[in-house]
Amino acid sequence: MNLSLIPQLKHADSQQFFLLAGPCAIEGEDMALRIAERIVKITDRLEIPYVFKGSFKKANRSRVDSFTGIGDEKALKILAKVSQTFGVPTVTDIHEVSDAAMAAEYVDVLQIPAFLVRQTDLVVAAAATGKVVNLKKGQFMSPESMKHAVQKVLDSQNDQVMVTDRGTMFGYQDMIVDFRGIPTMRQYAPVVLDVTHSLQQPNQSSGVTGGRPEMIETISRAGIAAGVDGLFIETHFDPANAKSDGANMLSLDLLEGLLTRLSAIRSTIVNF
Repeated sequence: MNLSLIPQLKHADSQQFFLLAGPCAIEGEDMALRIAERIVKITDRLEIPYVFKGSFKKANRSRVDSFTGIGDEKALKILAKVSQTFGVPTVTDIHEVSDAAMAAEYVDVLQIPAFLVRQTDLVVAAAATGKVVNLKKGQFMSPESMKHAVQKVLDSQNDQVMVTDRGTMFGYQDMIVDFRGIPTMRQYAPVVLDVTHSLQQPNQSSGVTGGRPEMIETISRAGIAAGVDGLFIETHFDPANAKSDGANMLSLDLLEGLLTRLSAIRSTIVNF
């Protein structure tokens, strides 16, 4: 698969995985630039191709009073400023057909949320922008079924597509990553493992999503060992006070050590 719009993102047996990382949601300009600056320094040192992630709005919320964003255009302009300031591509998720063209003016990768990946009009609208499309595997879908989602992008004359696994529902309010799905989906497109969302525990009794961040390194190591092309990690300098998904985010202070260890694992695997 060709991801030439973002030359850093290499499929198959690249010497290094790539990284999509940043806060769950754009809360403001200062926080976005602060997080991006820190991650850029880390990924430059480790030679990890990097894409800054931040949602310009959050549409899938458990409660009506949950944080949804600071305003669409304001958040998208912050994403553009991150890209301009640090010279890195950016990714954000879209939720409606009208979001696609709007977000494409500001970011490099359009992400289709897991709950919406079967929405044909949304996938086609993202593909029509010519941007890279990141399809998140539905929590309710088999790895094999993602072939059809990828094909929708290809049929829209866009071969800039990747798939992100974010776990599968296992009973109620829990996720499990089936690592058998990684080689399966790599037959269709480059595969990213969304480490932090796969550790969510959604729809808790309080209406606030929980999580198990202590398992981030375990899932990350397993993903690298299973051959993922990239990792997706949400991180924040103060997860406890993040306005969205703080319960399963990685503290920014822990990111460098984690990526250093994961790079060592990757190097061992590709040179084995």
